[in-house]
Amino acid sequence: MGDVSPERKSGCGILSAVFGGRSIWPRRLHSSSSLPTPNPKNKTNIENGFTNLDNDPKHADRIISRPGQNYSKSPPVYHHHQQQQHQTPINARAKKETGPGNIPGPARNIARAGLGISGELETMIADHQKSNGAGSLVRASSSNVMLFGDLGNLRQGNTNNNNNNENENINYYPTGNNNNINNVAAKREEKNGAGPEKPVSLCRAVSTRMDPEQLKILGNEDYKNGRFAEALALYDAAISIDPNKASYRSNKSAALTALGQLLEAAFECREAIRIDPFYQRAHNRLATLYVRLGEPEKAVYHFKQAGVEADPDAINKAKEVQFHLNKCTDAKRQQDLNTLVKESGLSISVGADSAPLIFALKAEALLKLNRHQEAIQTIANGPNFDLDECTKFFGPIGSATLILVRAQIDMANGRFDDAVAAAQRASRLDSNNKEANTVLRKTRAVSTSRSKGNDLFKAARYSDACVAYEEGLNHDPYNAILLCNRAACMSKLNQYEKAIEDCNAALNVRPAYSKARLRRADCYSKMGNWGACLQDCEVLLRENPEDEEVAKLSKEAKTQLQQSR
Repeated sequence: MGDVSPERKSGCGILSAVFGGRSIWPRRLHSSSSLPTPNPKNKTNIENGFTNLDNDPKHADRIISRPGQNYSKSPPVYHHHQQQQHQTPINARAKKETGPGNIPGPARNIARAGLGISGELETMIADHQKSNGAGSLVRASSSNVMLFGDLGNLRQGNTNNNNNNENENINYYPTGNNNNINNVAAKREEKNGAGPEKPVSLCRAVSTRMDPEQLKILGNEDYKNGRFAEALALYDAAISIDPNKASYRSNKSAALTALGQLLEAAFECREAIRIDPFYQRAHNRLATLYVRLGEPEKAVYHFKQAGVEADPDAINKAKEVQFHLNKCTDAKRQQDLNTLVKESGLSISVGADSAPLIFALKAEALLKLNRHQEAIQTIANGPNFDLDECTKFFGPIGSATLILVRAQIDMANGRFDDAVAAAQRASRLDSNNKEANTVLRKTRAVSTSRSKGNDLFKAARYSDACVAYEEGLNHDPYNAILLCNRAACMSKLNQYEKAIEDCNAALNVRPAYSKARLRRADCYSKMGNWGACLQDCEVLLRENPEDEEVAKLSKEAKTQLQQSR
């Protein structure tokens, strides 16, 4: 890899040309709860029928299927001892609980000193039994014991197949008149006042002693079956045991992507590549994420590193996104807002479907064209990533640009306090951004004028309230909220024509602003223009058929029209 990774370059991407230079290389991620790697002698062997993943790094994160129904394994071996006095308390209880419906046979004798991890787990099991009153346990692997109800992905109950060995393992614990397991479930229900509690504590504690490869295999099956949250938890458990395995990070990235957490997925891919710089699958996965996040140049770099793993379709998407972003750069330089809206939309549609900066670019152009409703909808359709994660991924300058556009959207949508807070945050992230400081002053002035006008309106000082709203409109002439509020003041002052003008101006920038349409319909009714009033009422009833106020006004308009004929 002779090329320099684009994550380490500052301001070299296409979006940098559109939004300005920024450094996007995040800090390295480190596992917060690394555990010592288990001794290979104590690892549970993977049964015949699973693909050997350790010897094939190329297939390290392939999805592995579970054994089929005809798969069989050797039955567990239980040691017979002639002298009962040497059995542990667990063995004695297991033998005592044999009865009608239970599996007969001698109990197991566990020598703590000779079993390693199993001996250590006996203390945990005994403590769990004392606290929960549960004595019925089942061995899930050669070195892990857990409650039968906490087996997680392992098959439980009678699977209706003819594999006697498998059924013998599943039904190992006594199932007759002894109701210890049911008692545990009952205690959990009494404790929560609801249904059975999810597997916790003991199962989670012993899972950290499992072979991480087994956890990965279980995670692969959950992922294959669409259980992405469960797969993510299993990959996390594998990473906590062995944090320096690149395939675990790459698989976790796939689960995060399926859950829509693309920024975190990209961070995990970066960590996988840090661990193994030649891991081609991680390069391909990261490149695909870069395409969706609107970073085509970085995507092309990682596709080159992916070699034979590179996805041809994703490569073509990267090239198309790059082409349209170049058009965006030219349009912004020439202040061609309509072309900017068009090309940014095409960038999103051809592959950058989760690129917050491209959505912000399109929304900003729509705001400048006074197409506020479309701008609001554009941001609503875009990804809703955590702003701290955006700052880590896009850098403070790119994140400040995104937050700045959101501040203007909040102001257009009437969320003035949120707009001020967002503008303040953008100004802190990029103190040298003159536009951020301008937007901050603007949002503060508009928010103050709106609050002042509302207070005066409540006090029935409609003329003064009009003046206050006009002060805000001096800073933001096309703010639909302020226009509609001033229309309300004009209506109270019986200046219906001026009120209708303000409502028209508000509906021009936000056609779906129902409050302005209702206010205009009311003004039409007071002016006796029942036809125009009825038209507005019909639009409002299509949007909200259960609105009683509009229905009443519509009925009155129809009555007046019939009488006039």
